[in-house]
Amino acid sequence: MEKDQKREEVVIPLHRPDKKEMLFFFICGIIISVPITLSIAQFLDPLISGLDTVSAALVSIVLLAPLIEEFSKIFPIFYRHGETQRSIIQLAIMVGLGFGLAEFISYVSIGVVWYVRLPGLLFHPASTAISAYGIASKRPVPFFVLAVGFHFANNFLVLANPLPFSASIFVIGLTALTAWNLYRRTKEKIIL
Repeated sequence: MEKDQKREEVVIPLHRPDKKEMLFFFICGIIISVPITLSIAQFLDPLISGLDTVSAALVSIVLLAPLIEEFSKIFPIFYRHGETQRSIIQLAIMVGLGFGLAEFISYVSIGVVWYVRLPGLLFHPASTAISAYGIASKRPVPFFVLAVGFHFANNFLVLANPLPFSASIFVIGLTALTAWNLYRRTKEKIIL
């Protein structure tokens, strides 16, 4: 009987990502998360096409973008096995950085001043790390909602505030501080 049980056991070794895997997840932020974001946004655009310009911008940028982008960034992380709590967050940071870089290049290529988009290179990895902490702690929903909330606040303040850059810096700083504090709570223990 014991021999049969051993045949049915699966051993997942403790895994810490190397540089190649970190690069892979950085690339995932570009080639997986960005297309998912664009596809979902394109699918949802007809739902807001009847709204006036201001309402459409609010719904699209403030409500839909945070939900879609945070989902798209955390998606590559859900199917990892044998990772530690810390390695999940490290991989999520790489996905967020890849996504943020792609977004940065996209905006700069259409004429947005580069330094206005620079904070996004910190925001996207930090918000993705917050969602990843939810996976690492087996409580994905509240931390996904927290990441979406930071994203919502950032986008809303950028649209509604007469000094959008200062408001954005505040939210991004708070997001990064939250991500850092959550990362410090993690351990090098496997997620089962």
